[in-house]
Amino acid sequence: MTVTVSELGSVHIIGIGGAGMSGIARILVERGVTVTGSDAKDSRRLAALQAIGVTTHVGHDAEYIEGVDTVIFSTAIPETNPERKAAQARNLRILNRAEALAAIMTGSRGVAVAGTHGKTTTTSMLTVALQHCGADPSFAIGSELNESGSNAHLGSGDIFVAEADESDGAFLFLPAIAGIVTNVEADHLNHWGTFEAVEQGFVDFVMGINANSGFTVVCADDPGAQRLAVTTKALNADVRTYGESESADYRIVNATLEGRGWAFDIAHAGEIIAHIRVQVPGKHNALNATAAFVAGIGVGMPNHDMAEGICGFTGTRRRFDFKGEVDGIRVFDDYAHHPTEIDATLKAARDVAGEGSVVVAFQAHHYYRTAMFTKEFGEALGLADQVVVLEVFAPGETPIPGASGQTMASNVPLPKEQVVFEPSWSAVAGHLVDRAKPGDIIMTLGAGDIGMIGLEVLDLLRATRG
Repeated sequence: MTVTVSELGSVHIIGIGGAGMSGIARILVERGVTVTGSDAKDSRRLAALQAIGVTTHVGHDAEYIEGVDTVIFSTAIPETNPERKAAQARNLRILNRAEALAAIMTGSRGVAVAGTHGKTTTTSMLTVALQHCGADPSFAIGSELNESGSNAHLGSGDIFVAEADESDGAFLFLPAIAGIVTNVEADHLNHWGTFEAVEQGFVDFVMGINANSGFTVVCADDPGAQRLAVTTKALNADVRTYGESESADYRIVNATLEGRGWAFDIAHAGEIIAHIRVQVPGKHNALNATAAFVAGIGVGMPNHDMAEGICGFTGTRRRFDFKGEVDGIRVFDDYAHHPTEIDATLKAARDVAGEGSVVVAFQAHHYYRTAMFTKEFGEALGLADQVVVLEVFAPGETPIPGASGQTMASNVPLPKEQVVFEPSWSAVAGHLVDRAKPGDIIMTLGAGDIGMIGLEVLDLLRATRG
């Protein structure tokens, strides 16, 4: 049974600096709950939470849960964590991230955005468009919106838009009357074990929404998502497909590259029902925009207003995030950490670079993912012109033979002089600057701290070419 916010009392959040957990904290504060939290390291998110009255701690200690009623922990928190152990010893109410998010969504018309890739951007597009429609939705997203600078908000409307994370099965617990599935691929097998289990998880996600008399918007262009649509439609689920595929219920047609983004029409039942121009790079974002549009009109928003709202979306932090420009060299950062994401991001980078070259630094996340996809990572990185590969970011994990940055670099199908494995963090910015010229773009890719290198690159460019 889902706990309600009124039953939580005072709350302590372990891992409060994470994207999802900081969003939960923000909404709980807006609901009048007293919140404290701890994280392994200081961050801008901790500072932002302190500004709204959250007491935060750097490091973990059992004394931090003194006097609280409920403890919430993120997936990354082990059972050996002293705060989690103390909460168990004191028989406090303990919730995982999914249970906490379900609690704050209860009573709203939930829209859950799922998929192996594209969740954050699609959730953000939908949120911004709903805001433009005057719906003032509540939202919890895995990154900060450019428009508001926030990753969570308690709105006055009855819609709650949530990024639904499949990495630990959390998306199966969210009370939703509408859903989106952007794609279904093999990932997070440290939790699921097999791709077949991943696929079944998405089936359960769709059927759970259907049990709430809801509908799910599913991509017809992705093979895994298309299989999901076929399977769940056969189970009488309300599934609405989208994409360029002729089989899609909502088709992308007349797509053209305009500036950094794509412009296109959406056709339904043989008629054009919307024209959209996205400001963020990459044709994959035309798909994300279409998913957001279909979900928005599905919950009752007008076609024109949804399309207009999506056109106003300017992006989120760490999704093709522009960091600055020096001497005609533009620097971007992106969260892409799976081969499919890298492929889409670098194709978008090629659109943005025009006649210039694409210079990339990539840091893989987790040994298991690196072991599974080391060849695919190399092939995807081959879409760039110059590549710097860092060592794998996998704190606390046991290394897997062959799952290394060096092996990945050897799989990049570019001339040897255009690829370098660099295990030293401090040397990466120098490699990128040395390989770039005016008109080029530099991109840092990965789920870890690699985004920080972009600022080092800009500093070095200013010092040597500014």
